[in-house]
Amino acid sequence: MNEKKYNRWIILLAATIGSFCLGGSYAWSVFQKPLMAMYHWTPSQVSMAFTLCYVMMGVTMIVAGRLQDQHGPRRLLLVGGFMWGGGIALAGFATTLTQLYLAYGVISGLGNGIVHSCVVANTVKWFPDKKGVATGLVVAGAGVGAMVSAPIISSIVYGYGVAQALHALGLTYVLVIATASMFVMLPPDNYQSDLKASANRMSASHGGTDKTWKEMVQDPLFYVLWTMYALGASSGLMIIGHAVSIGQELSNLSVAMGALSVSIISLANTCGRVSWGYLSDKIGCYQALMGVYLLSTVSMSLLVYSQSVYSFILAISIVGLCYGGVVTIFPTVTADLFGSKHLGLNFGILFTAFAAAALVGPRLAAQCKEITGTYSLAFTIGIVFGFCGIATTLLMIWRNKLRYQQQLTAQAES
Repeated sequence: MNEKKYNRWIILLAATIGSFCLGGSYAWSVFQKPLMAMYHWTPSQVSMAFTLCYVMMGVTMIVAGRLQDQHGPRRLLLVGGFMWGGGIALAGFATTLTQLYLAYGVISGLGNGIVHSCVVANTVKWFPDKKGVATGLVVAGAGVGAMVSAPIISSIVYGYGVAQALHALGLTYVLVIATASMFVMLPPDNYQSDLKASANRMSASHGGTDKTWKEMVQDPLFYVLWTMYALGASSGLMIIGHAVSIGQELSNLSVAMGALSVSIISLANTCGRVSWGYLSDKIGCYQALMGVYLLSTVSMSLLVYSQSVYSFILAISIVGLCYGGVVTIFPTVTADLFGSKHLGLNFGILFTAFAAAALVGPRLAAQCKEITGTYSLAFTIGIVFGFCGIATTLLMIWRNKLRYQQQLTAQAES
């Protein structure tokens, strides 16, 4: 492969478009109320489809990551696009929970994982000098996708019905991802960026040594990162999966305002993905993560005491901002600690933390609502998750400082 023949920014654009199509998953709460009303399902039953989608996404990331590391992302992205969009379209025919879970939860979830692996891990390989910014731009596509799709989905749902909205959304995603797949590829084996590496990359890491998945899982740092990822993702998904219902409980949002709240959280999510990616390149990944967990704790506290539309909008905006940071920073951390050569598989394994968060977060919020009648307990749990995230991040910062001091001592002695 001739490096000069390819423009990495075109590849970044194609990956961002693919990610854009995944943004529809964050607008699931727009479907939730109509499905509950149509089939008399409970919140936890409907949210299980959302949960299954992300669990399957996490499982698939491992296999998809290995395949795209070995064979490239193009054909794999095409297959993932057909599964992601096709599953959504099939969900429009579902009249039972089993059918809904199979179509949206399993088939779309598998496609979601394949597409996500291809667009994120592959992009990081093309941008060794700007991991944070490149990752942020790609995953921001999903945020924009959610922001754009939420009002469109809402208008179709309430104008033509849930089934028609799912059919239209799914088929559109198939066509768009199929087109984007023609422009993605692996970088050459000897690929070297022409741009200078960022001067502010994380100073204390494993030095970017390429580690296999076996070497990675033997490193205790992997399990610390796994915990940090699960905590951050759980808090975000717990709110995103129930945003409309939470808004209606706290401030009696109208249907239109509920859809708007999804767009607002998606906009904040998008801004967070780009801004936190930029900050992680400038100040360091763990310093950026500290900001994410601190703000996440603040947002959950605001939701506990929210009694107006304005406080609710402010709180979910911060939730979206922080969630954007979580999904942006961890691929970069994985590449910095364990190298880029096996990033597809390595990040796929770390992504099981996200799958666990998808299993716990939305369902936990639904259970809190059903048991207590409100979401207040879920917000309190989110605060606890935030403090735990702060503690684990402090541990990593302390470890980095200790390692840096050891390096200085070794240099002085030599």
